[in-house]
Amino acid sequence: MASHTHEQVENLGKKEEAFEVEGTVTQALANTRFRVQLETGSEVMAHVAGRMRKHFIRIVPGDKVRVELSPYDLTKGRIVFRER
Repeated sequence: MASHTHEQVENLGKKEEAFEVEGTVTQALANTRFRVQLETGSEVMAHVAGRMRKHFIRIVPGDKVRVELSPYDLTKGRIVFRER
């Protein structure tokens, strides 16, 4: 029987913490992918989150969006919110 500390058991189900940044959609690409210019100045490739796709939220170039970036690959992200 493996012995794990309480902290190790808590962390088993957690994914790495992604962080969110604001940006502007500059180009619409195929398969619900977009090129987004971040406020930090860098440009990322982002896809629409499933929750937004489920609710038919449309995104067009020029929209302000919130992008969730993985700490592992800062060039790809997921659009999680469209500003009004």
